[in-house]
Amino acid sequence: MADAPQLYLITPAGAQASALGPLLAEVMDRFPPACLRIRGTGDEDELGRIADLAREIAHARDVAVVIDDHVKLAQRHGLDGVHLTDGARGVRAARKELGADAIVGAFCGTSRHDGMSAGEAGADYVSFGPVGDTQLGRGEPAPVELFQWWSEMIEVPVVAEGAITAALLAELSPVADFIAFGAEIWTADDPAAALAALWK
Repeated sequence: MADAPQLYLITPAGAQASALGPLLAEVMDRFPPACLRIRGTGDEDELGRIADLAREIAHARDVAVVIDDHVKLAQRHGLDGVHLTDGARGVRAARKELGADAIVGAFCGTSRHDGMSAGEAGADYVSFGPVGDTQLGRGEPAPVELFQWWSEMIEVPVVAEGAITAALLAELSPVADFIAFGAEIWTADDPAAALAALWK
């Protein structure tokens, strides 16, 4: 596996489409991600607006777009797929609904078993996290050893996400295919600068 992981960008929670556009464009112009993920929380109409905006910005830059859990929204707004937040459970159904060409990712917390089940069910990638200390995490963070084992044993690409620091990035880079940034940069006054400080 290559030492340099690819960037995976997650939109800020509770974002408004009107404010998000310029921010997304600036960050993605400076740091082209492999994938953009839309957080699936909030009002469905607003999510639809964000989906249209994100698709236009991302597809103009040859970047794939997925959305948390909303299979129907992904279809309706021409997105590239979904990111399932409940592990392996919905992978087969999402794949059946979206077709063979769609991206179906699965967040599996810290569970190696869930990750393997998701891969066997046809997930295109698995994500583990949070890798850093955060109030949002349930229980212990996902250890670097989990990514080490996965990268050696499993061919399904793996995403590291959640409270990533510069120190964690250095540890995870050799063993993760993608590093996801979301709240780490959007809470800063200048998200592009915050990402620049981490993603060297």
